[in-house]
Amino acid sequence: QVQVMESGGGLVQAGGSLRLSCAASGRGFSISVMGWYSQAPGKQRELVATITSGGSTTYADSVKGRFTISRDNAKNTMYLQMNSLKPEDTAIYYCNVQYRGIGFIWGQGTQVTVSS
Repeated sequence: QVQVMESGGGLVQAGGSLRLSCAASGRGFSISVMGWYSQAPGKQRELVATITSGGSTTYADSVKGRFTISRDNAKNTMYLQMNSLKPEDTAIYYCNVQYRGIGFIWGQGTQVTVSS
């Protein structure tokens, strides 16, 4: 059985920072790409950033220079350091993990709220 769980969301003022974590579990399975997605109220879920097992990263234009994605392969954990947060970053942030041989698994999401 595999499971993905996010943590680290919360309420922060504009200009502040948050660090999200995503822990992926599952014995005997290896992980390929991991990613963060966000879904604001009334909007579709959209890509924030991804990272491969080799450390290659991609970012949405809206977060480039402010957010940094990273992962610890030994711990099957991914992080999203979010700096210079803006009210428009307010959303539920979801972790997505590609397990080899299984497919993509979503976490339950963590709320990020940025006040102006």
